[in-house]
Amino acid sequence: MNILIIGGGNMGTTYAQSFLRSHVTTLEGMRILEKNAENVQALEKRDIGTVGTEPSELVPSADIIVLAVKPQDTEALFRDMQPHVNPQQLVVSIMAGVTIATIQEALNVTKVVRAMPNLPAQVGKGMTVYTSSPEVTRLELVMVQNLLATTGKNIYVEREEMLDAATAVSGSGPAYVFYFMRAMMQRARSLGFTESEAELLVLQTFAGGVNLYAANDLTCQEWIDRVSSRGGTTEAAMQRFASSSLDHAIEEGLQAAFDRAVALGNAK
Repeated sequence: MNILIIGGGNMGTTYAQSFLRSHVTTLEGMRILEKNAENVQALEKRDIGTVGTEPSELVPSADIIVLAVKPQDTEALFRDMQPHVNPQQLVVSIMAGVTIATIQEALNVTKVVRAMPNLPAQVGKGMTVYTSSPEVTRLELVMVQNLLATTGKNIYVEREEMLDAATAVSGSGPAYVFYFMRAMMQRARSLGFTESEAELLVLQTFAGGVNLYAANDLTCQEWIDRVSSRGGTTEAAMQRFASSSLDHAIEEGLQAAFDRAVALGNAK
């Protein structure tokens, strides 16, 4: 299977490495289209497939085309690609805000999958939500699922607008985690721990909590109750969180991210 990734940035490179590592394609079948000369040189040194700069060289022979470029670059890209695309090719887009209909019209194709991955895909722990046009066959969807699974977990949704919700929850979600971690590290340092000690304390606490949750069937509230004791330290922290309406602030933050995702999509 010949896979062409358009865009040799962080996510494009992540997918190329993951596809090769998982043997869903071979080194001979992996191609990357990149316009930036410096990026081309860096990619060639990494030996992760054929690297080219012209759509005419790489697009015609691709079975699957992965669009991994910034949305603002699409107008010129689509104009250059369109003469070389054929209707049998499957296009997978990880571009935020660019709809399936836009891609179909610009490239004159019908088989389009739109996916929203997140940053942990770079370490194989990503969360990707994806959907497709009706023309994508069940077999092709299974193939896409296998490709996306090389970078972590994935969920298929029927409605394309659910990708805006995914953007708010899992797409932007790592930043929420880092925000909470940063606050805990700052307080740990003010309580007397060194920077490295504070980092280890918080990192291991998050990793341990996530793994504990994943390994059992208890809800988040049930785990909170298990950690808390009446009149204890955890209860004191949870009461302060409640008095500050922290849970509502978090929900409002996700809503703001969702509203922005919708607005960006409507602006395209």
